[in-house]
Amino acid sequence: MWLIVLISVLVCIIYFLGIKPYKHWEQKGVPYERPVPFFGNTILITLQKKAFADVLQDFYSSHSEQRYVGLYQFAAPFLLIRDPDLIKRITVKEFDVFPEHKTFAPDGVDPLWSKNLFAIKGLSKWQHMRSTLSPSFTSSKMKMMFHLMKSCSHQFIRHYWREDDIVILEMKDAFTRFANDVIANTAFGVECNSLDNPNNEFYLMGADANNFSGIKSLKFFLPLTLMKILKVRIFSKQVSTFFLNLIKETLSVREKHGVVRPDMVHLLMEARTGRTRNDDNVTDTGFAVVEESKSVKTSSKLQKPQITDEDITAQALLFFLAGFDTAATFMCFTAYELAVNTDIQDRLREEIDKIYENAKGDVSYEDLLGMKYLDMVVSESLRKWPPTIVLNRMSVKPYTIEPVLPSEKRVTLEAGTVVWIPVYTIHRDPEYYPDPEKFDPERFSDQNKQNIKPFTYLPFGSGPRNCIGSRFALLEGKLIIAEIIRNFEIVPVGKTQIPLKLSKESFSPFPEKGFWLGLKPRRHM
Repeated sequence: MWLIVLISVLVCIIYFLGIKPYKHWEQKGVPYERPVPFFGNTILITLQKKAFADVLQDFYSSHSEQRYVGLYQFAAPFLLIRDPDLIKRITVKEFDVFPEHKTFAPDGVDPLWSKNLFAIKGLSKWQHMRSTLSPSFTSSKMKMMFHLMKSCSHQFIRHYWREDDIVILEMKDAFTRFANDVIANTAFGVECNSLDNPNNEFYLMGADANNFSGIKSLKFFLPLTLMKILKVRIFSKQVSTFFLNLIKETLSVREKHGVVRPDMVHLLMEARTGRTRNDDNVTDTGFAVVEESKSVKTSSKLQKPQITDEDITAQALLFFLAGFDTAATFMCFTAYELAVNTDIQDRLREEIDKIYENAKGDVSYEDLLGMKYLDMVVSESLRKWPPTIVLNRMSVKPYTIEPVLPSEKRVTLEAGTVVWIPVYTIHRDPEYYPDPEKFDPERFSDQNKQNIKPFTYLPFGSGPRNCIGSRFALLEGKLIIAEIIRNFEIVPVGKTQIPLKLSKESFSPFPEKGFWLGLKPRRHM
Protein backbone atom coordinates (compact mmCIF):
# COMPACT_ATOMS: atom_id res chain seq x y z
CA MET A 1 0.00 0.00 0.00
CA TRP A 2 2.74 2.47 1.02
CA LEU A 3 4.68 1.55 -2.12
CA ILE A 4 1.70 2.48 -4.29
CA VAL A 5 1.33 5.80 -2.46
CA LEU A 6 5.04 6.51 -2.86
CA ILE A 7 4.98 5.71 -6.56
CA SER A 8 1.89 7.88 -7.02
CA VAL A 9 3.58 10.79 -5.26
CA LEU A 10 6.71 10.40 -7.39
CA VAL A 11 4.62 10.26 -10.57
CA CYS A 12 2.80 13.45 -9.56
CA ILE A 13 6.08 15.19 -8.79
CA ILE A 14 7.57 14.13 -12.10
CA TYR A 15 4.48 15.27 -14.01
CA PHE A 16 3.84 18.60 -12.29
CA LEU A 17 7.50 19.60 -11.98
CA GLY A 18 9.21 17.76 -14.82
CA ILE A 19 6.62 17.56 -17.62
CA LYS A 20 3.68 19.97 -17.32
CA PRO A 21 5.70 23.23 -17.04
CA TYR A 22 7.47 22.44 -20.30
CA LYS A 23 4.32 22.52 -22.41
CA HIS A 24 4.04 26.30 -22.10
CA TRP A 25 5.61 27.37 -25.42
CA GLU A 26 4.28 24.40 -27.37
CA GLN A 27 0.73 25.31 -26.34
CA LYS A 28 1.28 28.88 -27.51
CA GLY A 29 2.66 27.78 -30.86
CA VAL A 30 6.05 29.36 -30.18
CA PRO A 31 9.21 27.74 -31.64
CA TYR A 32 11.22 26.45 -28.69
CA GLU A 33 14.30 24.52 -27.62
CA ARG A 34 13.50 21.09 -26.20
CA PRO A 35 14.09 21.32 -22.43
CA VAL A 36 15.58 18.84 -19.98
CA PRO A 37 13.12 17.99 -17.18
CA PHE A 38 13.76 19.98 -13.98
CA PHE A 39 16.66 21.92 -15.57
CA GLY A 40 14.95 23.39 -18.63
CA ASN A 41 17.45 24.77 -21.13
CA THR A 42 20.03 25.88 -18.57
CA ILE A 43 21.46 22.48 -17.64
CA LEU A 44 24.80 23.09 -19.36
CA ILE A 45 25.13 26.42 -17.57
CA THR A 46 24.00 25.03 -14.22
CA LEU A 47 26.47 22.15 -14.41
CA GLN A 48 29.14 24.51 -15.80
CA LYS A 49 29.71 22.32 -18.83
CA LYS A 50 29.60 25.20 -21.32
CA ALA A 51 30.10 28.96 -21.19
CA PHE A 52 26.91 30.98 -20.89
CA ALA A 53 27.71 32.97 -24.05
CA ASP A 54 28.32 29.78 -26.04
CA VAL A 55 25.03 28.25 -24.90
CA LEU A 56 23.25 31.44 -25.90
CA GLN A 57 24.97 31.36 -29.29
CA ASP A 58 23.67 27.84 -29.89
CA PHE A 59 20.08 28.88 -29.14
CA TYR A 60 20.38 31.97 -31.33
CA SER A 61 21.99 30.21 -34.30
CA SER A 62 19.72 27.18 -34.32
CA HIS A 63 16.66 29.40 -34.88
CA SER A 64 18.07 31.74 -37.52
CA GLU A 65 14.71 32.00 -39.33
CA GLN A 66 12.73 32.96 -36.22
CA ARG A 67 12.10 36.31 -34.55
CA TYR A 68 11.90 34.72 -31.11
CA VAL A 69 12.54 31.40 -29.37
CA GLY A 70 10.89 29.85 -26.31
CA LEU A 71 13.25 28.65 -23.57
CA TYR A 72 13.08 27.52 -19.94
CA GLN A 73 15.18 28.56 -16.95
CA PHE A 74 14.58 25.48 -14.83
CA ALA A 75 10.76 25.35 -15.04
CA ALA A 76 10.22 29.08 -15.69
CA PRO A 77 9.53 29.98 -19.34
CA PHE A 78 11.24 32.95 -20.96
CA LEU A 79 11.38 34.27 -24.51
CA LEU A 80 14.62 34.90 -26.40
CA ILE A 81 14.16 37.86 -28.76
CA ARG A 82 16.18 37.82 -32.00
CA ASP A 83 14.46 40.54 -34.03
CA PRO A 84 15.71 44.19 -33.75
CA ASP A 85 12.27 45.61 -34.49
CA LEU A 86 10.74 43.53 -31.71
CA ILE A 87 13.56 44.59 -29.37
CA LYS A 88 12.66 48.21 -30.15
CA ARG A 89 8.99 47.59 -29.34
CA ILE A 90 9.78 45.87 -26.04
CA THR A 91 12.45 48.24 -24.75
CA VAL A 92 11.17 51.56 -26.11
CA LYS A 93 7.69 51.68 -27.63
CA GLU A 94 6.07 49.30 -25.13
CA PHE A 95 8.26 50.23 -22.18
CA ASP A 96 5.21 50.58 -19.93
CA VAL A 97 4.57 46.86 -20.50
CA PHE A 98 8.21 45.80 -19.91
CA PRO A 99 9.52 48.35 -17.41
CA GLU A 100 11.31 45.98 -15.05
CA HIS A 101 14.24 43.60 -14.89
CA LYS A 102 13.83 40.02 -13.78
CA THR A 103 13.97 39.73 -10.01
CA PHE A 104 17.21 38.08 -8.88
CA ALA A 105 16.63 38.33 -5.13
CA PRO A 106 13.35 37.97 -3.19
CA ASP A 107 11.96 41.12 -1.59
CA GLY A 108 13.21 41.68 1.93
CA VAL A 109 16.16 39.29 1.74
CA ASP A 110 18.70 41.83 0.46
CA PRO A 111 17.50 45.46 0.87
CA LEU A 112 20.58 47.04 -0.72
CA TRP A 113 19.99 45.02 -3.86
CA SER A 114 16.24 45.62 -4.10
CA LYS A 115 16.66 49.40 -3.67
CA ASN A 116 19.25 49.94 -6.41
CA LEU A 117 18.31 51.43 -9.76
CA PHE A 118 18.80 48.15 -11.65
CA ALA A 119 16.54 46.06 -9.41
CA ILE A 120 13.98 48.59 -8.18
CA LYS A 121 10.34 47.61 -8.84
CA GLY A 122 7.39 49.77 -9.82
CA LEU A 123 7.47 52.10 -12.83
CA SER A 124 6.70 55.27 -10.87
CA LYS A 125 9.26 54.52 -8.16
CA TRP A 126 11.91 53.68 -10.76
CA GLN A 127 11.18 56.84 -12.79
CA HIS A 128 11.52 58.99 -9.69
CA MET A 129 14.87 57.46 -8.75
CA ARG A 130 16.21 57.50 -12.33
CA SER A 131 15.23 61.13 -12.92
CA THR A 132 16.77 62.07 -9.57
CA LEU A 133 20.06 60.37 -10.44
CA SER A 134 20.35 61.12 -14.16
CA PRO A 135 21.67 64.71 -13.74
CA SER A 136 24.63 63.15 -11.90
CA PHE A 137 25.69 61.29 -15.04
CA THR A 138 25.68 64.01 -17.67
CA SER A 139 28.84 64.66 -19.64
CA SER A 140 29.32 67.94 -17.74
CA LYS A 141 29.41 65.97 -14.47
CA MET A 142 31.86 63.52 -16.01
CA LYS A 143 34.07 66.47 -16.86
CA MET A 144 34.04 67.45 -13.19
CA MET A 145 35.35 63.99 -12.25
CA PHE A 146 37.94 63.79 -15.03
CA HIS A 147 40.88 65.02 -12.96
CA LEU A 148 40.09 62.43 -10.26
CA MET A 149 40.23 59.70 -12.89
CA LYS A 150 43.47 61.13 -14.29
CA SER A 151 45.20 60.88 -10.92
CA CYS A 152 44.27 57.18 -10.77
CA SER A 153 45.54 56.58 -14.33
CA HIS A 154 48.87 58.24 -13.53
CA GLN A 155 49.10 56.08 -10.43
CA PHE A 156 48.57 52.99 -12.64
CA ILE A 157 51.35 54.01 -15.08
CA ARG A 158 53.83 54.75 -12.29
CA HIS A 159 53.18 51.39 -10.66
CA TYR A 160 53.90 49.32 -13.78
CA TRP A 161 56.65 51.44 -15.27
CA ARG A 162 59.98 49.61 -15.61
CA GLU A 163 62.83 51.21 -17.52
CA ASP A 164 63.58 48.28 -19.79
CA ASP A 165 61.66 45.22 -18.58
CA ILE A 166 58.35 43.92 -19.92
CA VAL A 167 55.85 43.68 -17.09
CA ILE A 168 53.75 40.50 -17.35
CA LEU A 169 50.42 40.78 -15.59
CA GLU A 170 46.91 39.43 -15.44
CA MET A 171 44.98 42.40 -16.79
CA LYS A 172 41.71 41.69 -15.00
CA ASP A 173 43.48 41.98 -11.67
CA ALA A 174 45.26 45.16 -12.77
CA PHE A 175 42.17 46.81 -14.24
CA THR A 176 39.87 45.91 -11.34
CA ARG A 177 42.38 47.60 -9.04
CA PHE A 178 42.43 50.68 -11.27
CA ALA A 179 38.62 50.66 -11.53
CA ASN A 180 38.36 50.17 -7.78
CA ASP A 181 40.48 53.27 -7.16
CA VAL A 182 38.51 55.30 -9.72
CA ILE A 183 35.12 54.35 -8.30
CA ALA A 184 36.33 54.74 -4.70
CA ASN A 185 37.61 58.21 -5.55
CA THR A 186 34.79 59.44 -7.78
CA ALA A 187 31.84 57.72 -6.11
CA PHE A 188 32.74 57.48 -2.42
CA GLY A 189 35.38 60.15 -1.95
CA VAL A 190 37.88 57.57 -0.71
CA GLU A 191 41.47 57.62 -1.93
CA CYS A 192 43.11 54.20 -1.98
CA ASN A 193 46.02 52.85 -4.00
CA SER A 194 45.02 49.26 -4.70
CA LEU A 195 48.20 48.55 -6.66
CA ASP A 196 50.65 49.59 -3.96
CA ASN A 197 48.28 48.50 -1.18
CA PRO A 198 46.66 45.36 -2.65
CA ASN A 199 44.82 44.28 0.50
CA ASN A 200 43.10 47.53 1.36
CA GLU A 201 39.64 46.96 2.78
CA PHE A 202 37.85 48.85 0.02
CA TYR A 203 39.31 46.58 -2.65
CA LEU A 204 38.63 43.40 -0.66
CA MET A 205 35.01 44.39 -0.14
CA GLY A 206 34.69 45.19 -3.85
CA ALA A 207 36.14 41.82 -4.81
CA ASP A 208 33.67 40.10 -2.49
CA ALA A 209 30.70 42.09 -3.83
CA ASN A 210 31.65 41.28 -7.43
CA ASN A 211 32.50 37.62 -7.00
CA PHE A 212 29.88 35.80 -9.08
CA SER A 213 32.16 33.07 -10.38
CA GLY A 214 31.88 29.34 -9.75
CA ILE A 215 28.95 28.22 -7.62
CA LYS A 216 28.06 31.85 -6.79
CA SER A 217 27.03 32.46 -10.40
CA LEU A 218 24.13 30.03 -9.96
CA LYS A 219 22.25 32.51 -7.74
CA PHE A 220 21.20 34.29 -10.96
CA PHE A 221 19.52 31.12 -12.21
CA LEU A 222 17.94 29.77 -9.00
CA PRO A 223 14.14 30.04 -8.61
CA LEU A 224 13.11 32.90 -6.30
CA THR A 225 11.19 30.56 -4.01
CA LEU A 226 14.32 28.50 -3.38
CA MET A 227 16.40 31.67 -2.85
CA LYS A 228 13.86 32.90 -0.29
CA ILE A 229 13.84 29.58 1.58
CA LEU A 230 17.64 29.49 1.63
CA LYS A 231 17.85 33.26 2.27
CA VAL A 232 20.32 33.67 -0.59
CA ARG A 233 21.60 37.25 -0.77
CA ILE A 234 23.24 39.02 -3.70
CA PHE A 235 25.61 40.81 -1.30
CA SER A 236 27.09 39.25 1.81
CA LYS A 237 26.23 40.80 5.18
CA GLN A 238 29.85 41.86 5.52
CA VAL A 239 29.73 43.81 2.23
CA SER A 240 26.37 45.42 3.04
CA THR A 241 27.52 46.48 6.51
CA PHE A 242 30.79 47.91 5.20
CA PHE A 243 29.18 50.10 2.55
CA LEU A 244 26.30 51.20 4.79
CA ASN A 245 28.73 52.34 7.48
CA LEU A 246 30.98 54.00 4.90
CA ILE A 247 28.16 56.04 3.39
CA LYS A 248 26.67 57.02 6.76
CA GLU A 249 30.05 58.18 8.03
CA THR A 250 30.80 60.08 4.80
CA LEU A 251 27.41 61.80 4.79
CA SER A 252 27.75 62.73 8.46
CA VAL A 253 31.21 64.27 8.03
CA ARG A 254 30.26 66.20 4.90
CA GLU A 255 27.01 67.56 6.29
CA LYS A 256 28.65 68.53 9.60
CA HIS A 257 31.69 70.25 8.11
CA GLY A 258 30.25 71.41 4.79
CA VAL A 259 32.72 69.31 2.79
CA VAL A 260 32.24 69.61 -0.99
CA ARG A 261 34.04 67.18 -3.29
CA PRO A 262 33.26 66.58 -7.01
CA ASP A 263 32.29 62.93 -6.57
CA MET A 264 29.21 60.73 -6.72
CA VAL A 265 28.36 61.01 -3.02
CA HIS A 266 28.23 64.79 -3.34
CA LEU A 267 26.03 64.54 -6.43
CA LEU A 268 23.68 62.12 -4.66
CA MET A 269 23.52 64.47 -1.68
CA GLU A 270 22.65 67.28 -4.09
CA ALA A 271 20.00 65.06 -5.70
CA ARG A 272 18.48 64.39 -2.28
CA THR A 273 18.06 68.10 -1.69
CA GLY A 274 16.86 68.72 -5.25
CA ARG A 275 19.79 70.94 -6.16
CA THR A 276 21.13 68.98 -9.13
CA ARG A 277 20.61 70.40 -12.59
CA ASN A 278 20.63 68.63 -15.94
CA ASP A 279 23.22 70.96 -17.52
CA ASP A 280 24.56 68.61 -20.17
CA ASN A 281 26.15 71.01 -22.63
CA VAL A 282 29.68 69.71 -23.29
CA THR A 283 31.36 67.13 -25.51
CA ASP A 284 29.81 63.65 -25.24
CA THR A 285 31.73 60.42 -24.67
CA GLY A 286 31.38 58.55 -27.97
CA PHE A 287 29.32 56.37 -30.25
CA ALA A 288 28.45 53.77 -27.59
CA VAL A 289 26.96 56.21 -25.08
CA VAL A 290 23.21 55.85 -24.48
CA GLU A 291 20.94 58.87 -24.09
CA GLU A 292 18.41 59.51 -21.36
CA SER A 293 14.86 58.84 -22.52
CA LYS A 294 12.12 61.45 -22.77
CA SER A 295 10.00 59.59 -20.21
CA VAL A 296 12.73 60.01 -17.59
CA LYS A 297 13.30 63.68 -18.43
CA THR A 298 9.56 64.31 -18.18
CA SER A 299 9.29 62.55 -14.81
CA SER A 300 12.09 64.77 -13.45
CA LYS A 301 9.46 67.52 -13.12
CA LEU A 302 7.35 65.42 -10.76
CA GLN A 303 7.62 65.51 -6.99
CA LYS A 304 10.04 62.82 -5.79
CA PRO A 305 10.06 60.76 -2.61
CA GLN A 306 12.71 61.43 0.01
CA ILE A 307 16.03 59.68 -0.68
CA THR A 308 17.29 57.88 2.43
CA ASP A 309 20.84 56.97 3.43
CA GLU A 310 20.03 53.39 2.45
CA ASP A 311 18.87 54.55 -0.99
CA ILE A 312 22.15 56.43 -1.49
CA THR A 313 24.14 53.39 -0.33
CA ALA A 314 22.21 51.12 -2.71
CA GLN A 315 22.92 53.37 -5.70
CA ALA A 316 26.56 53.91 -4.76
CA LEU A 317 27.04 50.15 -4.36
CA LEU A 318 25.46 49.54 -7.77
CA PHE A 319 27.83 52.09 -9.36
CA PHE A 320 30.67 50.33 -7.60
CA LEU A 321 29.61 46.92 -8.97
CA ALA A 322 29.48 48.25 -12.52
CA GLY A 323 32.65 50.29 -12.19
CA PHE A 324 34.63 47.54 -10.51
CA ASP A 325 33.87 44.55 -12.71
CA THR A 326 31.95 45.46 -15.86
CA ALA A 327 34.13 48.44 -16.78
CA ALA A 328 37.30 46.47 -15.96
CA THR A 329 36.15 43.64 -18.23
CA PHE A 330 35.64 46.09 -21.10
CA MET A 331 39.17 47.45 -20.55
CA CYS A 332 40.60 43.90 -20.55
CA PHE A 333 39.05 42.89 -23.85
CA THR A 334 40.17 46.17 -25.44
CA ALA A 335 43.75 45.63 -24.27
CA TYR A 336 43.68 42.03 -25.51
CA GLU A 337 42.47 42.99 -28.98
CA LEU A 338 45.13 45.70 -29.24
CA ALA A 339 47.81 43.18 -28.22
CA VAL A 340 46.86 40.67 -30.93
CA ASN A 341 46.13 43.32 -33.58
CA THR A 342 49.38 45.29 -33.65
CA ASP A 343 48.46 47.28 -36.75
CA ILE A 344 45.42 48.68 -34.95
CA GLN A 345 47.49 49.40 -31.83
CA ASP A 346 50.10 51.25 -33.91
CA ARG A 347 47.47 53.38 -35.65
CA LEU A 348 45.85 54.20 -32.31
CA ARG A 349 49.23 55.18 -30.88
CA GLU A 350 49.78 57.65 -33.73
CA GLU A 351 46.55 59.43 -32.84
CA ILE A 352 47.28 59.39 -29.10
CA ASP A 353 50.86 60.62 -29.47
CA LYS A 354 49.77 63.51 -31.67
CA ILE A 355 47.09 64.70 -29.27
CA TYR A 356 49.32 64.27 -26.19
CA GLU A 357 52.07 66.22 -27.95
CA ASN A 358 49.70 69.08 -28.76
CA ALA A 359 48.51 69.04 -25.15
CA LYS A 360 52.12 68.99 -23.87
CA GLY A 361 51.44 65.65 -22.16
CA ASP A 362 48.45 66.85 -20.14
CA VAL A 363 45.31 65.94 -22.07
CA SER A 364 42.00 67.55 -21.22
CA TYR A 365 38.55 66.00 -21.15
CA GLU A 366 37.89 67.44 -24.61
CA ASP A 367 41.24 66.16 -25.92
CA LEU A 368 40.44 62.60 -24.86
CA LEU A 369 36.95 62.61 -26.31
CA GLY A 370 38.24 64.13 -29.53
CA MET A 371 40.24 60.96 -30.30
CA LYS A 372 38.14 59.52 -33.13
CA TYR A 373 40.11 56.34 -33.69
CA LEU A 374 40.12 55.59 -29.95
CA ASP A 375 36.34 55.83 -30.02
CA MET A 376 36.24 53.45 -33.00
CA VAL A 377 38.46 50.95 -31.16
CA VAL A 378 36.39 51.15 -27.98
CA SER A 379 33.12 50.85 -29.91
CA GLU A 380 34.35 47.74 -31.71
CA SER A 381 35.59 46.21 -28.45
CA LEU A 382 32.12 46.68 -26.96
CA ARG A 383 30.64 45.16 -30.12
CA LYS A 384 32.73 42.01 -30.07
CA TRP A 385 32.90 41.63 -26.29
CA PRO A 386 29.86 43.32 -24.70
CA PRO A 387 30.25 43.33 -20.89
CA THR A 388 26.64 42.17 -20.51
CA ILE A 389 25.91 39.00 -22.46
CA VAL A 390 22.14 39.28 -22.23
CA LEU A 391 19.59 41.92 -21.24
CA ASN A 392 16.29 40.97 -19.64
CA ARG A 393 12.92 42.64 -19.26
CA MET A 394 9.81 41.49 -17.41
CA SER A 395 6.24 42.34 -18.35
CA VAL A 396 3.87 43.81 -15.79
CA LYS A 397 0.75 43.22 -17.90
CA PRO A 398 -0.29 40.97 -20.80
CA TYR A 399 1.33 41.67 -24.16
CA THR A 400 0.49 40.33 -27.60
CA ILE A 401 3.08 39.72 -30.31
CA GLU A 402 1.35 39.99 -33.66
CA PRO A 403 2.43 37.57 -36.42
CA VAL A 404 4.79 38.90 -39.10
CA LEU A 405 6.31 35.78 -40.65
CA PRO A 406 4.11 33.18 -42.42
CA SER A 407 4.98 30.56 -39.79
CA GLU A 408 3.98 32.72 -36.83
CA LYS A 409 0.82 32.76 -34.77
CA ARG A 410 -0.57 35.48 -32.55
CA VAL A 411 1.16 35.05 -29.18
CA THR A 412 -0.06 36.55 -25.91
CA LEU A 413 2.47 36.79 -23.08
CA GLU A 414 1.08 36.85 -19.55
CA ALA A 415 2.11 39.45 -16.96
CA GLY A 416 5.35 38.36 -15.34
CA THR A 417 6.84 36.94 -18.55
CA VAL A 418 10.60 37.41 -18.84
CA VAL A 419 12.23 38.15 -22.19
CA TRP A 420 15.94 37.88 -22.94
CA ILE A 421 17.72 40.13 -25.43
CA PRO A 422 20.94 38.32 -26.44
CA VAL A 423 23.39 41.19 -26.89
CA TYR A 424 26.41 38.94 -27.33
CA THR A 425 24.88 36.95 -30.20
CA ILE A 426 23.25 39.91 -31.94
CA HIS A 427 26.65 41.64 -31.97
CA ARG A 428 28.08 38.55 -33.64
CA ASP A 429 25.34 38.04 -36.19
CA PRO A 430 26.93 38.17 -39.70
CA GLU A 431 23.71 39.68 -41.04
CA TYR A 432 24.50 42.84 -39.06
CA TYR A 433 28.29 42.60 -38.75
CA PRO A 434 30.05 40.77 -41.62
CA ASP A 435 32.96 38.60 -40.48
CA PRO A 436 31.87 39.15 -36.84
CA GLU A 437 34.89 37.41 -35.28
CA LYS A 438 37.23 39.96 -36.83
CA PHE A 439 38.19 42.94 -34.69
CA ASP A 440 37.56 45.80 -37.09
CA PRO A 441 37.26 49.37 -35.73
CA GLU A 442 36.43 50.59 -39.26
CA ARG A 443 32.85 49.40 -38.62
CA PHE A 444 32.53 52.57 -36.53
CA SER A 445 34.17 55.11 -38.84
CA ASP A 446 32.14 58.23 -39.67
CA GLN A 447 31.29 56.67 -43.02
CA ASN A 448 30.35 53.17 -41.81
CA LYS A 449 28.67 53.68 -38.45
CA GLN A 450 25.64 55.20 -40.18
CA ASN A 451 24.98 51.78 -41.72
CA ILE A 452 24.61 49.97 -38.39
CA LYS A 453 21.04 48.75 -38.10
CA PRO A 454 19.22 50.29 -35.13
CA PHE A 455 18.88 48.02 -32.08
CA THR A 456 21.69 45.71 -33.17
CA TYR A 457 24.31 47.56 -31.11
CA LEU A 458 23.41 47.33 -27.44
CA PRO A 459 26.54 47.38 -25.21
CA PHE A 460 24.81 49.56 -22.64
CA GLY A 461 21.25 48.33 -23.11
CA SER A 462 18.28 49.93 -24.81
CA GLY A 463 15.35 52.16 -23.98
CA PRO A 464 14.64 54.08 -20.76
CA ARG A 465 16.19 51.32 -18.64
CA ASN A 466 19.58 51.52 -20.32
CA CYS A 467 22.82 51.84 -18.35
CA ILE A 468 22.87 55.18 -16.58
CA GLY A 469 26.65 55.00 -16.22
CA SER A 470 27.64 54.56 -19.87
CA ARG A 471 29.46 57.92 -20.00
CA PHE A 472 31.37 57.09 -16.83
CA ALA A 473 32.49 53.66 -18.10
CA LEU A 474 33.53 55.03 -21.50
CA LEU A 475 35.45 57.91 -19.98
CA GLU A 476 37.54 55.85 -17.56
CA GLY A 477 38.05 53.11 -20.16
CA LYS A 478 39.26 55.53 -22.83
CA LEU A 479 41.49 57.33 -20.36
CA ILE A 480 43.38 54.27 -19.12
CA ILE A 481 43.75 52.80 -22.62
CA ALA A 482 45.14 56.12 -23.89
CA GLU A 483 47.59 56.35 -20.98
CA ILE A 484 48.77 52.76 -21.48
CA ILE A 485 49.22 53.12 -25.25
CA ARG A 486 51.08 56.40 -24.67
CA ASN A 487 53.55 54.74 -22.29
CA PHE A 488 53.68 51.06 -23.28
CA GLU A 489 53.27 48.58 -26.05
CA ILE A 490 50.70 45.93 -25.14
CA VAL A 491 52.14 42.58 -26.21
CA PRO A 492 51.09 38.92 -26.01
CA VAL A 493 53.14 36.74 -23.65
CA GLY A 494 53.56 33.00 -23.16
CA LYS A 495 50.40 32.77 -21.00
CA THR A 496 48.22 34.73 -23.46
CA GLN A 497 45.40 32.55 -24.75
CA ILE A 498 44.96 33.05 -28.52
CA PRO A 499 42.17 32.84 -29.45
CA LEU A 500 40.26 33.44 -26.24
CA LYS A 501 37.89 30.78 -24.93
CA LEU A 502 35.26 31.89 -22.44
CA SER A 503 35.15 30.33 -18.99
CA LYS A 504 32.39 27.86 -18.16
CA GLU A 505 32.43 28.96 -14.53
CA SER A 506 31.70 32.67 -14.94
CA PHE A 507 28.31 34.25 -15.55
CA SER A 508 29.90 37.30 -17.17
CA PRO A 509 32.34 37.01 -20.11
CA PHE A 510 35.80 36.00 -18.88
CA PRO A 511 38.54 33.92 -20.56
CA GLU A 512 39.12 30.46 -19.09
CA LYS A 513 42.86 31.23 -18.73
CA GLY A 514 42.60 34.86 -17.74
CA PHE A 515 43.84 38.04 -19.44
CA TRP A 516 47.61 37.56 -19.42
CA LEU A 517 49.44 40.28 -21.35
CA GLY A 518 52.72 42.18 -21.24
CA LEU A 519 53.37 45.92 -20.94
CA LYS A 520 56.58 46.84 -22.75
CA PRO A 521 57.82 50.37 -21.93
CA ARG A 522 58.32 52.61 -24.92
CA ARG A 523 61.97 53.57 -25.51
CA HIS A 524 61.37 57.29 -25.87
CA MET A 525 59.80 57.66 -22.47
